[in-house]
Amino acid sequence: MVNNSLVTDFYELTMAYSYFKEGRKEEIAYFDVFYRKNPDNGGFAIFCGLEQIIDYLVNLKFSEEDIEFLKSKNLFDEDFLNYLRNFKFKGDVYSFKEGSVIFPYEPIMTIRANLVDAQIVETMILIQFNHQSLIATKANRIVRSAKGRKIMEFGARRAHGVDSSIYGARAAYIAGCAGTSNTILGKMYNMEVMGTMAHSYVQSFDSELEAFETYARTYPNNALLLVDSYDTLKSGVPNAIKVFKKLKEEGYKPLGIRIDSGDLAYLSKQARKMLDEAGLEECKICVSNSLDEYLIKQLIIEQEAPIDTFGVGERLICAKSDPVFGGVYKLGALEKQGNIIPKIKLSDNVSKMTNPGFKNVYRLYDEEGYAKADLITLREEHIIDGDIEIFDEHFTYKRTVIKQAKVKPMLNLILKNGQLVEPLPTLEEIKQYLQLELKTLYGEVKRFDNPHIYYVDLSPKLWDLKNELIHKYKKIN
Repeated sequence: MVNNSLVTDFYELTMAYSYFKEGRKEEIAYFDVFYRKNPDNGGFAIFCGLEQIIDYLVNLKFSEEDIEFLKSKNLFDEDFLNYLRNFKFKGDVYSFKEGSVIFPYEPIMTIRANLVDAQIVETMILIQFNHQSLIATKANRIVRSAKGRKIMEFGARRAHGVDSSIYGARAAYIAGCAGTSNTILGKMYNMEVMGTMAHSYVQSFDSELEAFETYARTYPNNALLLVDSYDTLKSGVPNAIKVFKKLKEEGYKPLGIRIDSGDLAYLSKQARKMLDEAGLEECKICVSNSLDEYLIKQLIIEQEAPIDTFGVGERLICAKSDPVFGGVYKLGALEKQGNIIPKIKLSDNVSKMTNPGFKNVYRLYDEEGYAKADLITLREEHIIDGDIEIFDEHFTYKRTVIKQAKVKPMLNLILKNGQLVEPLPTLEEIKQYLQLELKTLYGEVKRFDNPHIYYVDLSPKLWDLKNELIHKYKKIN
């Protein structure tokens, strides 16, 4: 197994060493993890990867081989190397629950730790946050497009490496996929693993019928036959019908067929007609072949294709249409002698400006129980239920009052001094939590195209602090 201690951008180590040498290693920093844009111009994203982030932080250690490698760079002294040799993350982590619906610019996680430790862990946190949140967001779009039909994650062989295939499948399952083709997920998470045959199996026999008969003998209760190796309608489906009729005569229940190429709408309609006429109404039709949410939506809604399940691979596991999540890790504050000193990053590009301070996020629900807005506050603020006025950060005249709002704090303490506060939820619990989250969103926010923009606003106190720092540093510069 790879030791992930050196999975860190090198400048994190050089900065950490400078802090160490300047006597700042005990200075506390607050770093926020957030992102700036929803993938595919969607209305929201889904937070995934927390379990792997916490596992990394709790178990992070530098081996002697790591220390020797760093020593060979001739940049770090023995005191710093000894610090790494005895390293244990002792910081605090505040986080949204995994499986939460999230929105741009709000802090999804806040890492409170000494400057050295907080700087070193940046890359691994972002790897897990960016990758799994991206795949979960894409997978959920695909799941929602299927209108209750099963989505099977088939992307392992197209994933960008082993970890990508494993944790991508994990994120896809949380997002609503029924299972995966990647067998190791069954062992790791007790996830349903799925798969029957490839074209090579059919080709390995003298005839397609012989292949189907053989497979049905091996798996009489799980006979899902791939029917497009030669000719779907003239050969594949007729041969499958012969095998299925024989299975039924023997008291078994044939599962169905899979189509992996061609005009999936036309072929599925013709196959459904042939199966029904043969008395095989119970047989399901599964399709695959470079599917995504738009193609599935077209098949189901526009073309009314009688498809029961979809196998989705490359366009899910690689989030092909928008493959970069863009999460960042930015300093929000320092703590000196118990006092929190807010920090801000300014930029000519307004989208790259940060929100200062040690913060919290409150989700505001309207009287019907729908999420109406998220409010970013300073940590010392406490927002309670009731009428709450929010305003646009850039156009402050744009204001609205959420009547009788129900308030939910989103950033919860997960790690305290490097130790878990309470056990993390199971995979099934995370998946169920996401379903509850999705039910609180208005349909307009869940649209694929031109979704309603969900409000993420600043409290008046945070807005004032941000503007104070903007004016302060603009004058300095």
